[in-house]
Amino acid sequence: MAAKFGLDPYRLDDAALERKLRHLYATREETFFHGTRQALLNHTERMLQLEREYASRFPERTKADALRTRKGSRIQAGQPAGRPTMRSDHHQGPPRGLGS
Repeated sequence: MAAKFGLDPYRLDDAALERKLRHLYATREETFFHGTRQALLNHTERMLQLEREYASRFPERTKADALRTRKGSRIQAGQPAGRPTMRSDHHQGPPRGLGS
């Protein structure tokens, strides 16, 4: 079955899928700044189709880099990696919104 904007991404071989995805990334700026609203919508729809297929085929390639997560960047900065608590030892006064 053909997709609205070419072959169904599922039917593309790995090399063609990556090539088409890279081409869309390369043309994104031109479409955004100089294309019509419909051209941008079409570009976005096709990009999402290809990205979903790529991510499903190659989950290890699309996994977030640890430094691009809050936890990873906290560890890199030498800060505690866990979630901050509502009240810490250095917090003074009642919790906000509860009055005096």
